[in-house]
Amino acid sequence: MSPTEDTAPPVPELFAGVVGQPAAVRALRAAARRPVHAYLFLGPPGSGGRPAARGFAAALLCPFGGCGRCDTCRRALAGTHPDFVLLERTGASVGIDEARRLVTLAQRKPFEADRQILVVADVHLALRSAPALLKTVEEPPASTVFILLADDLPPELVTVASRCVEVAFPPLSNEVVRDWLVGQGTDELRAALVAEGAAGNLDRARLLAADDRYLDRLELWRSLPATLDGTGAVAGQLAKTLFDSIDAALAPLRAEHKAELAAVAEEAERMGEKGLPGKKAITDRHSREERRFRTDELIAGLAVLARAYRDRLVGAATAAPAAHRGIGTVPGRRDAEAVDRITKTAASLQRNPVELLALEGLLVRLGDDGE
Repeated sequence: MSPTEDTAPPVPELFAGVVGQPAAVRALRAAARRPVHAYLFLGPPGSGGRPAARGFAAALLCPFGGCGRCDTCRRALAGTHPDFVLLERTGASVGIDEARRLVTLAQRKPFEADRQILVVADVHLALRSAPALLKTVEEPPASTVFILLADDLPPELVTVASRCVEVAFPPLSNEVVRDWLVGQGTDELRAALVAEGAAGNLDRARLLAADDRYLDRLELWRSLPATLDGTGAVAGQLAKTLFDSIDAALAPLRAEHKAELAAVAEEAERMGEKGLPGKKAITDRHSREERRFRTDELIAGLAVLARAYRDRLVGAATAAPAAHRGIGTVPGRRDAEAVDRITKTAASLQRNPVELLALEGLLVRLGDDGE
């Protein structure tokens, strides 16, 4: 039986991985009954776009309209259905090669279902390939449905977005993330600290909650203002310690990646496949996710460090005589300058400098400021 207007709406289990986005889930459950050719899921990392794409794809591929129980739903949710394709970038942006592959994929016929679902990740990074992407989305075969995932919407992609139905995934609040963590068995105090460090990213929150050394890492960042002495030796050792702690924090993510590869291998064996289809694409994505986690963790640590200097700034202002309060005093000025340096370093990390050297340089300067 093919999905029709009379098919029952998808069961809630298809969107069980989407947390704190009731409006988006309602919109997708309704859209599954009469889908159009292209959707734009707009929201920051960890806000629910990716699990929503899998759930929506399952609803569109399922012969029963999204029952959540059949083999089609199970494979779509796992990302192993042949008519569900996730197109990931291979470099720093979604380039011409990915756009050409999308054109080829869009023209092929579905293998099993009545339609195929093409999910394109990181569309906000498709600036150079925007014209090719627009042409493909404007002229799709009737059997192809596009789901574009974007963190934000640069001006270059406004025309592409205008050809899609937009589904918003706003950033998750700390309260939503905290309550979800508590529901998963995390104690309330730890859940609150993890939610603050996750900055609305549920994927990051899940990993931090599984990291036994997360609270120790927070304390390490907080202790830096009292530890730095302006020498390169101390700054270098502290930077190395911080990077070692971040590397250790990758353990939960690496465990998830290992489990994903094992699941894909098991599915391939069950289907009689030789080798592991798409292994390189999966491992490339894993590498990107690890790099992104490392950068996010470093930026989050710098935010903790900036907060420590702000606390010192407030303390200095409170302790100073009323006539001399404010950042005009020497201690207050130094702490304010430290916050400014930290903020600029965090912003520079988005441009992919050598992170260890950037951190070492920052810690040396912060130590000099504190003398």
